[in-house]
Amino acid sequence: MEKTDPSHQVDPKLLEILVCPQSKGPLVYDREKAELLSKKAGLAYPIRDGVPIMLVDEARTLDDDEAARL
Repeated sequence: MEKTDPSHQVDPKLLEILVCPQSKGPLVYDREKAELLSKKAGLAYPIRDGVPIMLVDEARTLDDDEAARL
């Protein structure tokens, strides 16, 4: 799994306005995994070099345990 450099932080204002492109629902920022998580869609969108990759084709599916923790 590709992780982002911790020095590349996501702009907090950007996190406030981003929504899941599939469900249009809210996202939860997982700093440790460098992902934005959508409980509604069950997807995790990667963050690369501080840039959220908001493409459904690039997202991974959350497993049941991950979805339950959201």
